[in-house]
Amino acid sequence: MQNNNLQKIAIRVSLITIIINAVLSIFKLLAGILGNSYALISDAVHSASDVFSTIIVIIGVKISAKKADKNHPFGHERFECVAAILLAAVLFATGVGIGYSGISNIVTGEYKNFAVPGIIALVAAALSIVVKEAMFWYTYAAAKKVNSSALKADAWHHRSDSLSSIGSLVGVIGGLCGVKILDSIACIVICLFILKAAIDIFIDAIKKMTDEACDDKTENEIKEFILSCEGVIKIDKLMTRMFGNKIYVIAEIACDRNLPLYDAHEIAESVHCGIEQNFAAVKHVTVHVNPYDEDNPSPDKQI
Repeated sequence: MQNNNLQKIAIRVSLITIIINAVLSIFKLLAGILGNSYALISDAVHSASDVFSTIIVIIGVKISAKKADKNHPFGHERFECVAAILLAAVLFATGVGIGYSGISNIVTGEYKNFAVPGIIALVAAALSIVVKEAMFWYTYAAAKKVNSSALKADAWHHRSDSLSSIGSLVGVIGGLCGVKILDSIACIVICLFILKAAIDIFIDAIKKMTDEACDDKTENEIKEFILSCEGVIKIDKLMTRMFGNKIYVIAEIACDRNLPLYDAHEIAESVHCGIEQNFAAVKHVTVHVNPYDEDNPSPDKQI
């Protein structure tokens, strides 16, 4: 799938979620005000922050899809990680604000003055759970398809909103049952879910910006493919590193020391092209050919 197509999919998904989030946040805000639910109002603020975070995703995706240039010869994929880090910061700040409000209401006893929530607040919280969970799966499926870390981060933002809506629902039910403190406790629970999502997104983005190796499953599959190539006797070294959502591969292979240079080059070229064709996440491969040392043979074709 070409980068332009990947970009179009990511932006289309993002625009759809922006529209849904805008409508949902307004509905939850009105329901929270009319239904006397502080937790639902906090949840509406969380949904509104999703609109801003998705705009960050769109910007990150557009920049990361730009072709390599003189100043960025390896491409712009890491800008997606920058977008994910900004998204994590927005999430974290939102969570802290909501948590502070909940704790403050409990400490000061302000929760005792809360009015009993209305049925509209209950309906809005339940509807929010369904809509946000559907948005998570929709966005997450697209993120996997285009291998976008920023879009995946946005998907988890939707999931955290779904979980926080469960907290809102508990708060509303508590208010209807006369346990008003549950509304403020729900705000604290919402805060914890949001902070966890923010930290997870931040850690994932940092890993992709610090040349961490790709996952073991992919690396083992690359090893198996290299060893299956004709002319490869063994692998002397294999290194991978994440560059945004792309993988760079450096491989040292051992071939018959008596091969002509042209034949050794053809083997390296087949390994190089084969990896790029069979592994969509791999952006570039460097292959170095070593002469096979018959005096120190490997018992099998492995590192």
